[in-house]
Amino acid sequence: MNVLPLDDSSADLATVGGKGESLAELARAGLPVPPGFHVTTLAYRDFVAADGLAEEITTALDGADPATSIAAAFAGRKVPEATAEAVRQAYLALSEGPVAVRSSGTAEDLPGMSFAGQHDTFLNVIGADAVLDAVKRCWASLWTARAIDYRARNGIAHADVALAVVVQRLVPADAAGVLFTANPLTGARGELVVNAAWGLGEAVVGGQVTPDTYVLAHGTRASVRREINDKAVRTVRTTGGTHEEPVPEDLRREPVLDEAAAAELAGLGERIQALYGTPMDIEWAVHSGRFEILQARPITNLTAEVCNDSARGDYLWTCANLGESVTSVMSPATWSVAQVLALPSIAGHPVHGNICGRFYFNLSVPVTVGSALGFGKRIRRTMEQAFGRIPDDLEVPTLPMSRLGVLGATIKAALPIARQERAYRKRMDQAIAECPALCAALHRKIRETTDPRQLAALWRSHVDPLLHDTCRTLDAGARQPKQEKVQRALVKLVGEGDTNTLLTGLQTDSADLLSLGPLLGLAKLRRGEVDRDTFRRTWGHRGAEEFELSAPRPAEDPTWIEQQLRNLAGQDPEALLEKQAKARAEAWQRLCDRHPGQVRKMRRLLDQGADLARARERARSEFVRPFWVFRAFVLRAGELTGRGDDLFYLPYQEMLAVLDGDEAPLAAVAANRAADARFRALPPYPTLIRGTFDPIAWAADPDRRADLFDATAEHAPMGEEISGFGGAVGVVEGVARVIATVVEGEALLPGEILVTTVTNIGWTPLFPRAAAVVTDIGAPLSHAAIVARELGIPAVVGCVNATTRIRTGDRIRVDGANGTVTHLS
Repeated sequence: MNVLPLDDSSADLATVGGKGESLAELARAGLPVPPGFHVTTLAYRDFVAADGLAEEITTALDGADPATSIAAAFAGRKVPEATAEAVRQAYLALSEGPVAVRSSGTAEDLPGMSFAGQHDTFLNVIGADAVLDAVKRCWASLWTARAIDYRARNGIAHADVALAVVVQRLVPADAAGVLFTANPLTGARGELVVNAAWGLGEAVVGGQVTPDTYVLAHGTRASVRREINDKAVRTVRTTGGTHEEPVPEDLRREPVLDEAAAAELAGLGERIQALYGTPMDIEWAVHSGRFEILQARPITNLTAEVCNDSARGDYLWTCANLGESVTSVMSPATWSVAQVLALPSIAGHPVHGNICGRFYFNLSVPVTVGSALGFGKRIRRTMEQAFGRIPDDLEVPTLPMSRLGVLGATIKAALPIARQERAYRKRMDQAIAECPALCAALHRKIRETTDPRQLAALWRSHVDPLLHDTCRTLDAGARQPKQEKVQRALVKLVGEGDTNTLLTGLQTDSADLLSLGPLLGLAKLRRGEVDRDTFRRTWGHRGAEEFELSAPRPAEDPTWIEQQLRNLAGQDPEALLEKQAKARAEAWQRLCDRHPGQVRKMRRLLDQGADLARARERARSEFVRPFWVFRAFVLRAGELTGRGDDLFYLPYQEMLAVLDGDEAPLAAVAANRAADARFRALPPYPTLIRGTFDPIAWAADPDRRADLFDATAEHAPMGEEISGFGGAVGVVEGVARVIATVVEGEALLPGEILVTTVTNIGWTPLFPRAAAVVTDIGAPLSHAAIVARELGIPAVVGCVNATTRIRTGDRIRVDGANGTVTHLS
C-alpha cells in the first residue's frame, strides 16, 4: 500500500519511517494525535524507480554538487498517478483543511541517531495539488547536502534509506513547544522539562524564541521551578505557509501554561515514556485548551544524571578558597572521595556541594549559624578573609529554619566534629610523619596486585582506612584557625602596608612554609644540594590539579623537573626572601619605635600565627599525598579490568563493584564521560552562585558575569574597573601576560605581570619570574596572596574580572596596597 491510515497496524519503521511509526504507535495507544495518513516508503520507491530517476541519483552522487542535481531531477517529475490518487482521497477524508506534511526517514528518530531538522516539513498546506507537491519536496529532502553528509559520517548506505511522509491535520496552535521526560541539561531522570511559546512550535524548535521553561517532578507532577521569558516572536499560519510575527505586548511576558496545564502535559509525557520505556523528546501543541502530540522520539545523547546542588534550595555558594584546591571539573571518582571528607549537613542543608562538577561551599550555612549565635556581622567579615568580598547588593539567604532549630541542628552536627577533631589532633604529628611511608607502601601493594577481586579487597583493608582515618586527620590539621586576630591588631597599630609585610616570614632557616617548598626545592636541586629522586619523592605529588584523580601527578611526567627548572631559570627565590626579610625588619622596627608597649604581645601573636600557618601547610601537603594513592588504585583497576580510564567516571564504590565482577555500573560511563567533557569545555563558573544554576545557559549568555550568578535578582553588569584585595604591597608597572593554565607558564617572561584566574602550589615556581600577580579568584588568605607576600611580589587577588578586562601585552599598573589594577595603554 502506498498510503496507510495513521494508526494502521502495519505502519512499521520500514514502511512509514521513524516519525510515522512513532505517531502510529501513539495513535493506537489512544494518545491525542492529530488525524492523518502515511505516504509510505513504497510510494517513494515507486517514484524513484520511474523514468530512470534512481540511475540519475547514483550518477549525481559521484558529481561535484549532487544535492543540486538530484533536487532538479525530483522537481522535473510527477508523482505516479496511483499514488497521487490515493493521496487525494486520503486528504479528502481529512475535510480538505490545512495540513502539516512531514518527512519520515527510515533511519531517523532511532536511539543513538538524530536526523532532527535534516528532512523537510511543510505547514499550512491547503489543497490536494499542494499536498502532492509538498510530498515530492519532502522526498527530495532525503538528498540535501546536509543529509548526504550525515549519512556518510554515520556509515549509513545511501541505498539503504527511503523516505515516507506523514500528512496530518494542522493544529491551529495557540501555543506549542517541546516536552522532555528527563532533564536534557542535567540528565536528571526524576524531572520533566517543558519549553513553551506562543503560536506554532517552529519558533521553539528552530531557536527563534526563548521559550518559557517549566520543570516538574516525575510522579507528583509538582512544579520544581519555572522561568517565564520575554517571548518576542511567534510562528503563525499565512496563506500558503507560515511566517514569524511579533508577539502582542500583553502576551510577551505572560506564562504560556498555568500549573494545571503544565501538569496535564507532564502526565501525557509520563504516559509516552511508559509506552516506549525510555526518556522521550516530545513536540506538542495546544488549541482551545486541548493538547495534541505532534511527534515523540527517544532523547539522544542523554547526559549522565549530573549532581547540581544549586537546585537543592535558596543558598549562596562560593568556590573561592575551594577553587584553589579543586581547580577544575571533578570526575565522579574524585567527587565520591570528596564526599567522604565533606562536612556534615545542617538539618539536611549541605555545607559542601557539587554544582555540575565543580566544588562549592554553602555560605548560607555559616551566616545562618552566626546569626543564630548573635554575631552575624562578624561572621560575614571573617568569611571575607577566606572567601573574598560579597557584593553589597547581594543578600545572603539564610536557611529556612527557626533560631532554635538552627542551634539544635548546629549542636547535633558540631559535637561529633569537635570530638573527631580533638581525637585527630592528638595524632596529627604522627599522621604527618607516617604518611609518606604509608603511601609509598600502598603504591607498592597496588602495583603488585594482579587480580581484580584482590585489588578490591586491598581497598577495603588498607586504602579505605587511608581515606576515612588518615585523610580526615590531616584535613582537620589543614583547617586550623587563621591569623585574623593578629592581622586586625596590627592594622590598628601600623596600617595595612606594614601589616602586610609583618605577616610574612613564615619560611625561615629553621621552619618551612610548604607552599614555597617546590620552589625552594628546585633552587636546592639547581645548586646540587638534593638529587632528582629526592625532589621527586618530596614534591612529586603537589601540582595544579593535585586533588583530581584523573589528572596525572607531576612526578608521572618525566619532563616535569626540567620544565620547572626552565621556569626558574635566571631567578633566585632566596634573594627575594632576603629582600623581604629586610623589609620585614624595617617594619618591625617602626612598630617597636611607635608602640613599645605592644612589642611583646605582638611578637607572641606573630609567632603563634606563623606556627599555625606552617602547621596548616604541613598537614595540607600530606593530605594531598593519599590522593596520588587513590589515583594509582583507579589506574590499576582499569588495567586489571581492561577498562582503562573508564573507571575515573564512576564513584569509587561502583568501581569496587566492577572489580568484584559486577559490570552493571559500566553502563553509566559513556554518559558520565560526556558530561565531564561538556562541563570542562565551559568557562570556570562564577565565584558566587545563588539559586538554581545552569552552566550551559550561563555560558551562552553574552552578558554573563564571571563573579556572580543570582537567579533571584538582577544585577548590573561588571564595570570596567579592576580591583580586589591587596595581596602583597608594592606598586609595579609593566606588561601583562594572561595565562589560563600552569602548562602555559613558560610563556611568562621575566618581569611580566602574571594575570590568571586562580593559582595554587603548582603555580609557585612561576612567581619569581613575575613582577606582580593578579588573580580573578582569591582573598587575603589565598595561595597567591600568601606566596606573593613571602616573596615580596606585589599582588592583587580576587579581582573577579581581571582576565576578561586585561589582554596579554597590555601595560598595567598593579597597586598591591590599595588592591587596584589600572590600564596604562
